[in-house]
Amino acid sequence: MADLSANPTKSHDWLAAPLLVLALALVPPVSIALGDPFLVKVATRIVVFAIVAVALDLVVGFGGLVSLCHAGLFGIGGYVVAILAYHDFNAEPFGLGALTFAGTSNLAVTLPLGALVAGAIAPVVGAISLRTSGPYFIMITLAFNQMFYYAAVALQKYGGEDGLQIMSTITLGPLDVSNRYRFFYVALAGLALTLLVITRMSASRFGIVLRAAAANETRIVAVGVAPWLYRLVAFTISGIFAGMAGALLAASQQFISPVDMAWDRSGDFVVMAVLGGIATVWGPVLGAAAFIVLELVLSSWTQHWHLAFGLMILLVVIFLRGGLADLRHILKPRTAGGAHG
Repeated sequence: MADLSANPTKSHDWLAAPLLVLALALVPPVSIALGDPFLVKVATRIVVFAIVAVALDLVVGFGGLVSLCHAGLFGIGGYVVAILAYHDFNAEPFGLGALTFAGTSNLAVTLPLGALVAGAIAPVVGAISLRTSGPYFIMITLAFNQMFYYAAVALQKYGGEDGLQIMSTITLGPLDVSNRYRFFYVALAGLALTLLVITRMSASRFGIVLRAAAANETRIVAVGVAPWLYRLVAFTISGIFAGMAGALLAASQQFISPVDMAWDRSGDFVVMAVLGGIATVWGPVLGAAAFIVLELVLSSWTQHWHLAFGLMILLVVIFLRGGLADLRHILKPRTAGGAHG
């Protein structure tokens, strides 16, 4: 669909990300006007998955590395929120070795903690996986993802294979965010933060080196730059945002299970990023929206919706090699022609 090492700076539209965030911010008022709260539920899922897709784009689109371990990091963030909420609801301290902590359902604590735990695990995974490249990198990250998946299944106290229900009320400091409209804007703020950080990173010297290493690693090493460290930092930052998104998912659906960290979920995240356009930071937001809406619509029509979805992906690959973000290039020539006509 697009060259993984493509330089996004030429096509980077700084207005696209704010416009997408603004468009999403209008969903709750539209939902209220139409009397259809389900729209906000779908939009919240889009926002949460878009955070992972944008974060993954830093590794896939800029680093040229296809990771199948981000669902595991995503699930780790979710389990941090759910486990601490479980201990809060049962008034049972959470023990970690010799240390014990009180449980909490406060996202002001669990949201950054979920991101930090995932961010602490990500460099370990990255340091080992980055010793390889190409298909070997994919397989090692897949192996790590399966380790995380089966570790979650083994947590029998926290539901095991059945998952863990959050029974307590989720708050953000003194603010009750169990209301779906209020929570949507919390998640949207998370997406805005992700877009801001990844955009700044991609436009910085860090992003330039990351793309150059993906294009020609030998040349980068020859000028005295160590691409391994840049890739490790990118993988870690990507993992932090994946953990944050997982924490938001658990809080939004009041539930987390190993299914949310299965290897095919990692594949979904890669598809979202590539479908939207990995040559841009904001393209994966379009990819996440298209993926979730198509999944919802097609699955309501037929149980064989994967076939129709696959055909649509093929059409995008053939006609929009830069993903859905390339639609803007199709419209520009017509606008220019109309101006001169």
